[in-house]
Amino acid sequence: MCGFCGFTGSEFNNADNTVIGKMTERIAHRGPDGVGFHVTDAVSLGFRRLSFFDLENGSQPMNSADGVLTIVFNGEIYNHRELKAELEEKGRVFKTTSDTEVLLVLFEEYGEEMLNRLRGMFAFLIYNHETDELFAARDYFGIKPFYYGILNGQFLFASEIKAFLEYPAFVKKINPTALQHYLSFQYSVTDETFFAGIYKLPAAHYIKFKTGKADIKRYWQAEFKPDETLFIGEITDEIDAVVKNSVEYHQRADVTIGSLLSGGVDSSYVAAIADKVEKTFTVGFDYDGFSEIEHAKNLSAEKGVENVSKIITTEEFWEALPKIQYHMDEPLADPAAIALYFVCKLAREHVKGVLSGEGADELFGGYGIYREPLDLTPITRLPMPVRRTLGFLAKMFPFRVKGKNYLIRGSKTVEERFIGNANIFSHEEREQILHETNAPPPQEITRQYYEKAKHHDDITKMQYLDIHLWLVGDILLKADKMSMANSLESRVPFLDKEVFAVASKIPTRYRMNKQNGKFALRRAAKRNFKDKREKKRLGFPVPTRHWLREEKYYEIVRTALTQDFMAEFFKTEKLISLLERHKRGKEDNSRKIWTVFMFSVWYKEFFT
Repeated sequence: MCGFCGFTGSEFNNADNTVIGKMTERIAHRGPDGVGFHVTDAVSLGFRRLSFFDLENGSQPMNSADGVLTIVFNGEIYNHRELKAELEEKGRVFKTTSDTEVLLVLFEEYGEEMLNRLRGMFAFLIYNHETDELFAARDYFGIKPFYYGILNGQFLFASEIKAFLEYPAFVKKINPTALQHYLSFQYSVTDETFFAGIYKLPAAHYIKFKTGKADIKRYWQAEFKPDETLFIGEITDEIDAVVKNSVEYHQRADVTIGSLLSGGVDSSYVAAIADKVEKTFTVGFDYDGFSEIEHAKNLSAEKGVENVSKIITTEEFWEALPKIQYHMDEPLADPAAIALYFVCKLAREHVKGVLSGEGADELFGGYGIYREPLDLTPITRLPMPVRRTLGFLAKMFPFRVKGKNYLIRGSKTVEERFIGNANIFSHEEREQILHETNAPPPQEITRQYYEKAKHHDDITKMQYLDIHLWLVGDILLKADKMSMANSLESRVPFLDKEVFAVASKIPTRYRMNKQNGKFALRRAAKRNFKDKREKKRLGFPVPTRHWLREEKYYEIVRTALTQDFMAEFFKTEKLISLLERHKRGKEDNSRKIWTVFMFSVWYKEFFT
């Protein structure tokens, strides 16, 4: 796990590597174990290393044996030993035991076709000195980030956007379209970023750059192919086998690995079967009902490993917000990011890497919202004209009438009502609070994904959408940025292409049903640990709804929303109205308020 940055061209090359040095220093937190550079008249590469394999010889940038190729690589290739053995049978000779060298030799052997042979998380760039061509790729699910821009015909790239701030030709300018989308999704949802001219390479894509032109292509697609002939016993066996296999691969390292334990079935499953893990890590809040520490300690004791825990004070939480939004690069309104920051900070005091449970909800159908198509069946069975009429009439009901929202949601198709796990401001609500409102509605963003999943049932459509948007834009963004802010590697065994191959064929009834979500996964998990609790697990919950009604934090947020720069984007009086109605208990506007508040914190870090 590391960080890299670089650019083409010779305009900002110099003898002491001033520019590439400053860019690399900006992401030093991603790799405290070493720094490296490769600078020619054509390209400048910078690298920060957090070492896990071949601690002595795995430094980067790394050159191929003939010196034609140079690579910078962030991530882990868990099957690199097997790939290396295959390449050695072909007569290839290796100087190191690192996965970085395996990537280089694979590229020499197979070119872009090498990508589908990999099992792991990765973002890397290879420069060919003979052809003056760049080749870069990002892993299947977007676990590792890759940002880029083309400035004056030159290619600029990095693991984090903040590295670009040190590039002399980069002009920092906000992208107002990104703000509009963010207000609906709570994260930066498109390939564009909040910084004008800077983009994200999408998951499962590669990019080639030569003579000022970029060519981007998809190399892998996450597709559900349910096998209705499977019985629950069969699929449970397959899940347990493939998850155990993935966890075994994800424990490979030359350093100690721990496990994050939030209290949910996903992290509990991983921690329970990770036989090389000696410590688990958990955090909770000093607010009644917002801690899973007791459950985490019980599970850890059952497995004979130590649980290290911490109670996050309210003061710590609020003091950390500016630092967290700085590390995030783009605003993210998911409060769980703060809890994740603190648990990663805690873990780094003991280990260099951890296993974590991200991805299970999206792959196996775990989010509560996925039950909605089942709950809406009584109304969605009706003809659409009837549903539309009921929805229209429901909108005229008084605000708190029971069943109003049910009828409204039932009057819409899944494509109309579901834009992902977060749906903060509607298009109409955005127009009410913003000065500039030229971005298309959220449904225009989601349309292309629904089109690709149109032959599936509504639950599967929702999962497909979340895998392509929510997972990479929110869940994996915070997992990478919060772990790397603490120089900690986070490994996610559920987001393995072999695990997905099993998940993709599970019939919908074994993913989500009226009993619970992740039905089949839970059956597999229960084989490996006891769970005597009756209440719903919390994960990493955050009491923001309560805090925003307390005078101290209400004032902090009110001050942030009324800063001069906020008036450039927002109709301030509308924001204050949302906050006031929430404080008085008339409405729960906590997610809306938090989304705008996090933008203000982020903007202050990067633009004031």
